[in-house]
Amino acid sequence: MAIQETPVSRRLKSVRHVIIVCSGKGGVGKSSVSVQLALSLHASSPTARVGILDVDLTGPSVPRMLGLDGHGVHQSSDGWVPVYADARGDSEPRLACMSVGFLLKKKGDSVVWRGPKKNAMIRQFLSDVRWGDLDYLVVDTPPGTSDEHLSLLEHLAPVHSRLSAVIVTTPQAVALLDAMKCLSFTRAVALPVLGLIENMSGYVCPCCGELSNVFSTGGGAEMARREGVPFLGSMPIDTELVTLLDAAESTDQSATDGQQDEASEVRSFGVLQRYQKTSSAKLISAIVEKLISTLPSVEHALVSNSSA
Repeated sequence: MAIQETPVSRRLKSVRHVIIVCSGKGGVGKSSVSVQLALSLHASSPTARVGILDVDLTGPSVPRMLGLDGHGVHQSSDGWVPVYADARGDSEPRLACMSVGFLLKKKGDSVVWRGPKKNAMIRQFLSDVRWGDLDYLVVDTPPGTSDEHLSLLEHLAPVHSRLSAVIVTTPQAVALLDAMKCLSFTRAVALPVLGLIENMSGYVCPCCGELSNVFSTGGGAEMARREGVPFLGSMPIDTELVTLLDAAESTDQSATDGQQDEASEVRSFGVLQRYQKTSSAKLISAIVEKLISTLPSVEHALVSNSSA
């Protein structure tokens, strides 16, 4: 039976892979992992085209992490134009970003919306943004399994064969318990899981290089083994990465729109360049290699199960 075409399926017809990053609880570094996945996928090939969609509507942090604070979204005849983190120089931009953070009058404004308004915003992000040809669309979701997740999967149903998930946790038992709930959710909605990432897995001293297990260690790997989910790798706390993602300066609000956009482009381009020099970039690169090699088999299995 043919799947009915929708505005979302038409808009995403040229998006090859949609990777949904989720976690069972907040504070595990899910957004920073999402940003790192997008940056590493962008660097994986000189032609790779990547999008990152921030559907954490009440806590949008992706613009800040990419150095895009103060950037506005422009309307075109074909829909909203995403903000490009690498829009600098003569080369064609390849890293598109969309977030409710770009739509706020002030970045400190709260988003006080009920479920229907959140649902409409997610639908608009998927159907009205001019994503174009993308190899990967990374979706940063809010913590837990709430309205946003259900709305997202409902609107993405026509492209379900291209969906997969990455679960982020930290090593301690409380976080792992919530990660199990997240895994249970993916199974309930038939969302294939590419694997699990254990974030904040120890702290490497920048002076002596000694690794200290701040929370605990090995919990993510053990959970993945027990549940039959691929373990993608561990990410220790990286002070250099924290400094980089936190260091984006606010755009001068007295500047004109053009001056703000230009300043934002300089900052975001700098984030891309400096990130590749961090120790986290090397670790996430190995994780991305696993993701890229796993995606075809996971999606093939999903198609086979759907047609069975």
